[in-house]
Amino acid sequence: MRPSRLTSKPAGASPATRRMSMTAVSGLAPLSERAGDPAGGTGLAPRTDEGVDVLAVAIAPGPPGDRTVPEPRRGAVEAAVQYGIDVAARAEAAGVTGKAGEHLVVEPPRGSAGLAGRLIYLGVGDESHQSLRRAGASLARATSGAKRIRTSVVDGLTPQAQQAFLEGFFLGGYRAPRTGVTDAPKPMAEVMEVTGLKPQALELAEVAARAAWLARDLTNTPPDVATPEWIAAQSEAVAAARGLDVEVWDPARLAAEGFGGLTAVGSGSANGPRMVRVTYRPAGVETTDRVVLVGKGITFDSGGISLKPRESMPPMKMDMAGSAVVLAAVQAAAELQVPFEVTALLALAENAIGAASYRPGDIVRTYNGTTVEIGNTDAEGRMVLADALAYAVQELKPSAVIDVATLTGAAMLGLGKRHAALFGNDPELLTALEAAASASGEPLWQLPLVPDYEYLLESATADLAHVAPVKAKAGGGAILAALFLEKFVDGTPWIHLDIAGPMEVSSDTHEYSKGATGFGARLLIAFLRARAARARAETA
Repeated sequence: MRPSRLTSKPAGASPATRRMSMTAVSGLAPLSERAGDPAGGTGLAPRTDEGVDVLAVAIAPGPPGDRTVPEPRRGAVEAAVQYGIDVAARAEAAGVTGKAGEHLVVEPPRGSAGLAGRLIYLGVGDESHQSLRRAGASLARATSGAKRIRTSVVDGLTPQAQQAFLEGFFLGGYRAPRTGVTDAPKPMAEVMEVTGLKPQALELAEVAARAAWLARDLTNTPPDVATPEWIAAQSEAVAAARGLDVEVWDPARLAAEGFGGLTAVGSGSANGPRMVRVTYRPAGVETTDRVVLVGKGITFDSGGISLKPRESMPPMKMDMAGSAVVLAAVQAAAELQVPFEVTALLALAENAIGAASYRPGDIVRTYNGTTVEIGNTDAEGRMVLADALAYAVQELKPSAVIDVATLTGAAMLGLGKRHAALFGNDPELLTALEAAASASGEPLWQLPLVPDYEYLLESATADLAHVAPVKAKAGGGAILAALFLEKFVDGTPWIHLDIAGPMEVSSDTHEYSKGATGFGARLLIAFLRARAARARAETA
């Protein structure tokens, strides 16, 4: 494991005849394994071009009315002086537009010995945070396998803008774990020298990227490995590394303590269910503020007796994405040292078919005593969440509870693959999540909790049904699922995030690499950071 390092390097007399503060960001490839403190020391050394194999230059669209003519930005003067080229003319001739995420690799002219062997024209668009994330991701992919990159793309920008660019770079360079004998993709560049980088931008980008990498790694792991027991063990390892409290419920304890939803869903699998509680408590801080994050953790979802069709099966190894996200978020809370308690509850089960599988028509008693008539065993996520939410409210007394789940296809049908569905019972909490979505670049769209639909949850034989009757043809599946979950929070301020749409991408898309996206990790971190800032301001 290689520690993170920040090395501030005065550039000496630059080609632009000014001195630049240069930061070398090292150890990028093993980011997910790096230590929690991203600033491992500083030192001084003269800038040299030795070992720099890529120089990246920012290119923006031209002015309004002439968008076809690109506008070179930071790094262009350095490239022009070092290589003796007209950056703007070359970019225009090559058809570069400056669109965010666009990149063009340019071979330097002859006589450039001793300089970087590759120039990259990197589109930064309007330089919004979203555009800079896309630019960072594009640079990471264009420079995979490189030893050392140099860029001044973010020189002079705000810390928030710099953070967005670095997040994009880290996230775009992610590749899912591989098995087998085929060659692995080239790793991320080993070092990136960034002019004018503010240390806090790097620190926060690393926290967010470490969390997203953890969530992606867990979610991309195949289901024969990522059983409930295995994910519980990974949770224990995360807790041990960060000094967090952790507790695991095995199948016998779940049954004995009345976790009927988890027990029922996991009853058909040889891999028994688990619940995991991981808690961060701030050192030396008296607080009554407790945030509980609840994650759906269905390690594979066959649908159970209500069997899924073949084409729906392969992505169901990712049906535990919500649990991976909340584990990643509590890890980040510890790294950020937020001044309130944060707990992640992972509700883990495999929804398989077996002799003991739960059935349509069964009545299941959940943790708070509510009985539920099962209408479809493929609506299992809301059953494990019901137990975890009821436990959170009754036993942990949270100030706020947020559940994250790949819960319904209806959310994806309604909102597509970019937005997650947002539900909640508390206006202030809803506003906070919408602000976090804007800050993190992980978009949400609020959907209503419609009381008129509650009749669809009525049952003649239990307190509740968990799905609408087959003949109802009522639609609104995401709303109905949220209404069901609301029955288990007992008025506690609560948010439900249905991330079924953005949980994975089929190919590299902006800062999301093919496979699991880790969607929700950066969103929750932004929420926790904003809540921490308010808490500190109130006690100042």
